[in-house]
Amino acid sequence: MFIELLLEYGLFLAKATTIVAAFLITSGGLIALLSKEKSHKKGQLEIKDINEKYQDFSKTFQQQFLPKHEFKKIIKKETSEKKIEQKKQKKGVLPSKTKRLFSLTFHGDIRASATDSLREEISAILMIADQEDEVLVRLESGGGMVHSYGLAASQLQRIRDRGIALVVSVDKIAASGGYMIASVANKIIAAPFAVIGSIGVVMQLPNFNRLLKQHNIDFEQITAGDHKRSLTLFGENSDQDRKKVEEELQETHDLFKDFILKNRANLDIEKVATGEHWYGSTALDLGLIDEIMTSDDYLMTKRKDNQLFEISYSPKKNFLDKLPFRTEKGSKFLQSISKFPEKLGILTP
Repeated sequence: MFIELLLEYGLFLAKATTIVAAFLITSGGLIALLSKEKSHKKGQLEIKDINEKYQDFSKTFQQQFLPKHEFKKIIKKETSEKKIEQKKQKKGVLPSKTKRLFSLTFHGDIRASATDSLREEISAILMIADQEDEVLVRLESGGGMVHSYGLAASQLQRIRDRGIALVVSVDKIAASGGYMIASVANKIIAAPFAVIGSIGVVMQLPNFNRLLKQHNIDFEQITAGDHKRSLTLFGENSDQDRKKVEEELQETHDLFKDFILKNRANLDIEKVATGEHWYGSTALDLGLIDEIMTSDDYLMTKRKDNQLFEISYSPKKNFLDKLPFRTEKGSKFLQSISKFPEKLGILTP
């Protein structure tokens, strides 16, 4: 009796889970479609004052380690300076121009998806920045699709074209397409063990043609144009197909090298464009970067003479993106509850 009851409960739970998931997916899809016209591509631009963050850190340590009377003197001095500044502003006396440094972060996946946010951040900066200002891009990318990273590099080129100093900092990795982006900068800095380089092009794909033949499965592909398709997943590839792809890869590699050389003319391009990568210290010797330094150290050196701002743009999420099962935790939760009856052993024969 107990086993039968447990079995019925397990089947009910499995059905309920399926129905709930189906309802969420269906309703989410319908709402997303109905609200498509209303959901314009508006995101949120966030600006953080990095100087304030450092000042807060400093105050925390001063309060902890300095004698109370010394700490009170510092606070009193800061308060007095703020009051003087406020009085000047009321009288119409504008503060002297201070250099500004705008910090951006680019984490590149294979599709360089962060380019969408990058273009908005750069557009916002270019509306107010002048040639006395500076942009720092904290870059982390192992590369990816050529056209996607080419567009990301073009976004950074917009900064250079306006005569604004551009620094790229690599704390972990800037390889392949990641280094393509970095090369646009006036200056590249990197941590000692950051991975730099990999100036090369690669293409790889499996081929299932022999497997299809073993199971008597035909594959047909019709094209117009001799080279509309070359290597395929399911067709039988010829030496001519392979040769064509090799030519295309070589052409892409040549364009890659020309782009790097255009931005860093002193490089021995044939020496560094072998597809190899190097750590920061060696990359400095090869001329791939200009200085060994982390992004944190660079900001610390700039904070006394510059107003530091961290700029980030978050695209507006649609309804489906906000649903619990679209998040990593939500997906794991649905997977776990859907397997609950199986874990009890009541769905096995």
